[in-house]
Amino acid sequence: MNLIKTIFPRKEQSASIIFTLMLFSFGMLFIRVSITKTLHYLFLVWNVFLAVIPYVITIILSERKRESKFVMLIAFVAWLAFLPNAPYIITDLFHLSRSSFKTIWIDTLVISAFAITGMLLFYFSLFKMKDLLLIFFSRKKCKAIILVTIFLSAFGVYIGRFLRYNSWEILSDPLQLFKDILNMIIHPIENKDVWLFTVSFGLFLWLGYFIFKRLKFIN
Repeated sequence: MNLIKTIFPRKEQSASIIFTLMLFSFGMLFIRVSITKTLHYLFLVWNVFLAVIPYVITIILSERKRESKFVMLIAFVAWLAFLPNAPYIITDLFHLSRSSFKTIWIDTLVISAFAITGMLLFYFSLFKMKDLLLIFFSRKKCKAIILVTIFLSAFGVYIGRFLRYNSWEILSDPLQLFKDILNMIIHPIENKDVWLFTVSFGLFLWLGYFIFKRLKFIN
């Protein structure tokens, strides 16, 4: 713990928590590789890397002096595009259906460790962004933005998990992504599974946000 305190100042305890969780996650993954002699869950490393991006964006913005509204808007859009990657990791629990009886315990530990890391990255980043938005907007407007962001993230998890879109496809293939989203909006009945998932997962994420806020877990 002394090493962690040296690397991360006390005011940035969220970073030390993430650092510790990532070390544990990688350790569990290494143990699984040693036991199974396969690299099946190596994709979790990439997933958690994507989940770190929005957190890093908020860290950089927090360390810089007050940005212009234009710069803040660009940063917010980039942050929002990558934010769903953080809670997305929890859906990797789907892969447990492929686990054998002998490996189910280590598979559960590995995915859960990465999923918890992703969820904390999501909430730490969300709270930091809220603090940044308070510079430009009233507290009431910030609450509304965060609420919308939570449900947009849930929607982003759906299109990532079930439609297999990636964050960078917003730039590489925006037309097809827009068509798919527009189809889901225009035909809500035919796409009821989309909205059922979005509302349910959004409420799940909001509940976690509410709990974090009540516990005042963030610095």
